[in-house]
Amino acid sequence: MTPLARRARTGLVTVAGLVAVMWAALLLDAVLGNGLVRTLGIAPRRLEGLDGVVFAPLLHSGAGHLAGNTLPLLVLGFLAFLEGARRFLVAIGVSWMASGLGTWLFGGGLTIGASGVVFGLFTYLVTRGFYNRDWKQILLAVVLFAAYGSILWGILPVVGPNISWQAHLFGALGGVLAAFLLRRERPAPGGTDRSWSGQG
Repeated sequence: MTPLARRARTGLVTVAGLVAVMWAALLLDAVLGNGLVRTLGIAPRRLEGLDGVVFAPLLHSGAGHLAGNTLPLLVLGFLAFLEGARRFLVAIGVSWMASGLGTWLFGGGLTIGASGVVFGLFTYLVTRGFYNRDWKQILLAVVLFAAYGSILWGILPVVGPNISWQAHLFGALGGVLAAFLLRRERPAPGGTDRSWSGQG
């Protein structure tokens, strides 16, 4: 098996495992009568709601809510993982934290769901090629934008009730930040390529 094939298999297992944890959390929350959502969601500007920054993306209001995030998470997470485990962890971690902290600071009510992470992975994949000046990544960005670009309407404060545009907006900003942090250094004229060695 080639290194790329092994990485693809590991990425698929990793992202599928993350989604499986979300489905398991949904079932557990149902058994507990929404106890997880009430105690581990993001409660904006309340100290007791700060732990939601870590846990809220794992929680969803129902099967329909989670189903809407499952396929984008699988696709975008898998594509992000193909560049390496460490880059994937930085991309998803920065998106996760940016979405959560932004929502905690500026959100309007109890917030749960992985859509902020989805937005972060999307903007990471769309912008990284422009930072890296990599035509393959830019081509992938064009394809992803054609397929998922309409989700960016979700960063506007007109998306409707019970939808956290704050989570979407700050998750998207987190993805752009992750792409910037993981950008490859361009080689000096006449020198060797000193790309950031973050692939795993």
